[in-house]
Amino acid sequence: MKQNRTTLHTYGWNEHWSLIASRTPQQGKALVPARITAQFSKQYRIITEAGEQSAIVTGKYEYEAGSKSDFPAVGDWVMVEPLPGESRAVIHQLLPRKSAMTRREAGSVPDEQIIAANMDTVFIINALNKDFNVRRIERYLIAVWESGAFPVVLLTKADLCDSPEAYVAEVEVIAPGVPVHAVSSLTNQGKEQLQAYLVQGNTVAITGTSGAGKSTLLNWLSGKELQRVQGVREEDARGRHTTTHRELFVLPEGAIMVDTPGMRELQLWDSEEGFETAFADISALVQQCRFHDCRHETEAGCAIQEALQEGTLDANRYANYKKTERELAYIARKENAVTRRQNKNSGKPSRKSDRGQKGAYRQLMYDDE
Repeated sequence: MKQNRTTLHTYGWNEHWSLIASRTPQQGKALVPARITAQFSKQYRIITEAGEQSAIVTGKYEYEAGSKSDFPAVGDWVMVEPLPGESRAVIHQLLPRKSAMTRREAGSVPDEQIIAANMDTVFIINALNKDFNVRRIERYLIAVWESGAFPVVLLTKADLCDSPEAYVAEVEVIAPGVPVHAVSSLTNQGKEQLQAYLVQGNTVAITGTSGAGKSTLLNWLSGKELQRVQGVREEDARGRHTTTHRELFVLPEGAIMVDTPGMRELQLWDSEEGFETAFADISALVQQCRFHDCRHETEAGCAIQEALQEGTLDANRYANYKKTERELAYIARKENAVTRRQNKNSGKPSRKSDRGQKGAYRQLMYDDE
């Protein structure tokens, strides 16, 4: 399979994807690789060796998809069949994802929604204004660690804060090992610190709440207005959803960046591993307790209570850990009950997506207190 490697490499094509594509059955058709650069409901914009095209999935693909997460998302690599004489193509296959940030889609029927796929790095954005919340950052860290990508926390609008270093230190406490940078597009602060992530072929997704400055960050890093920007309400620092769809952009340095709509609520899907990683410090303390069934209350030899008393474990962080743990357990029980009822009504086991094989979905709500 010979490709115009310059075009595809601009959008992250490399030997890894070339090997996977070469092992993908052609189904008797002349399929070529493409990357999803934008999604509008069931319509897609893709980049192929021939340039930019529009695309839809085949009828067979749609029929065989077991859930919404089986459909392509921004950042995915797919195998497509270009339509002769047209700037359109049909999508036949989705190449296996190496990472995917997901959440539970809103609605009464639980389903997984792919926010972005095949990211190397995820910028978690939180503005240094009235909307700053370390508990919310913890929730985003769970999602990113679960995705398989590497998280980086960006504290935007640093020009609004007298001591951004103090906020950086506060976030570093709840994000061990995660880079934390204070930046400002208005004063051009911190841009040089981000260059290490903006290298050729590296895919970076931006996520965070509306009004945190995601679109502003994208425009700042690209040096031009790629996304429209709106202001925030001064009384509560809440912004409108400037970005209404997910889209992939190539920056001057060669990095590929995915802008996503802001979220006021984050419902995580199958996030047990991400939860354990985000709270790895607390999990390590749990293992040090004298008793295996320690409830971390009044038991002798409780490492958690000892850390709280010594001040080496923040009480608010531990409270959020326990709150999240209870939420996960409750939602898991609820989802298991729903699944049992569905299986009983259908008379057969329900099909799960690849990521759904690890267990029931987990839901997390923002803690804005």
